[in-house]
Amino acid sequence: MLADNDRIFTNLYGFHDASLQGARARGAWDNTKSFIDKGHDWLINEVKASGLRGRGGAGFPTGLKWSFMPKADARPSYLVINADESEPGSCKDREIMRNDPHLLIEGALLASFAMRAHTSYCYLRGEYIRERERLQAAIDEAYANKLIGKNNIHGWDFDLYLHHGAGAYICGEETAMLESLEGKKGQPRLKPPFPANVGLWGAPTTVNNVESIAVVGTILRRGGAWFAGLGKPNNTGTKLFQISGHVNEPCVVEEEMGVSFRELVEKHCGGIRGGWDNLLAIIPGGSSMPLLPAHECQDLTLDFDTLSKLKSGMGTAAIIVMDKSTDIIKAFARIAYFYKHESCGQCTPCREGTGWMWRVLERMAKGEAEKREIDLLFDVTKQIEGHTICALGEAAAWPVQGLIRNFRPVIEARIDEYHAKQKVAAE
Repeated sequence: MLADNDRIFTNLYGFHDASLQGARARGAWDNTKSFIDKGHDWLINEVKASGLRGRGGAGFPTGLKWSFMPKADARPSYLVINADESEPGSCKDREIMRNDPHLLIEGALLASFAMRAHTSYCYLRGEYIRERERLQAAIDEAYANKLIGKNNIHGWDFDLYLHHGAGAYICGEETAMLESLEGKKGQPRLKPPFPANVGLWGAPTTVNNVESIAVVGTILRRGGAWFAGLGKPNNTGTKLFQISGHVNEPCVVEEEMGVSFRELVEKHCGGIRGGWDNLLAIIPGGSSMPLLPAHECQDLTLDFDTLSKLKSGMGTAAIIVMDKSTDIIKAFARIAYFYKHESCGQCTPCREGTGWMWRVLERMAKGEAEKREIDLLFDVTKQIEGHTICALGEAAAWPVQGLIRNFRPVIEARIDEYHAKQKVAAE
């Protein structure tokens, strides 16, 4: 378990002062200039040494991503911070913006310096009103105290702007976010070219998640080796886990990567509702990740590699717990409806396939389908997966695949039950 002195987000629950004075008392903005004085390459290498992987879902090594930015280019470079957080079950970034915003601002300055960027944009989810106000107040404090802005005390000119979206899930995809920032419809771009080469306004751009940026200051203060010493090899450091659903005390908590699911739930969430034996399944990384049935959760450790081997994923570490009272087919029909609703409609497999999957699942939830449709549904998910411009196709297909892989007998029993009732009614 994570020791208290290894926690990065020491005001996660807002019990302390979120202002600059409070943040400084907790260690933020301490020695920041010394890191900038050591140069761009030192900073990137320290983040590489920490083993930090992106906290927004993909888990790509952060330092490596930064190193893709051009070192000598006539165009300006940009850092875009992804605060769109629209994945169902995910609610960690809002706690950072509300309660520890200066960690994010300091991280943005350091990350921008590493990539030779003088401007950063933070793209907030449309529904995050209070979060924007709190973050803007912190940015205003940072400007007033010459921590950021032109001719600031750190010797690297840096401007940070907030951009409020209109509440579209698709704008969490990095290229759709760039389109939206440019004032266009939030639709993903074809890659390549990748944002590091042609991003915001055609200039080199890196898009990082709020949590990935907010941990940078602490990593540099305590050293990359300290962060790499937490967690498991290739899955290092601390992580904000969000546990919701059928637990006694849903929460957001900072823990070591690789913490066991059982330990996490019993120590921080008061256990599964109705006891451990009442567990049916969990979704380990936000609604787009395939579910894991209870028998796979007995000795489950929560990290990128373990979950990948189980044909699921870490995602944003938003764990949705479902007990045996859950109508699992109905739950996944509801998830399918969400992805149908949020598809931008640009790619045919996603535009047509998401609605088709939802309608089939709605019938399966009532038992009105035929058993042959189960294989047909799985086949359609495979036609969507990997055939769209962005990953929304996968996000829609994977939950359905997980349902069929693990709960096929439940779907078949529902169909049998419905047809038996129809037969009795007809007789």
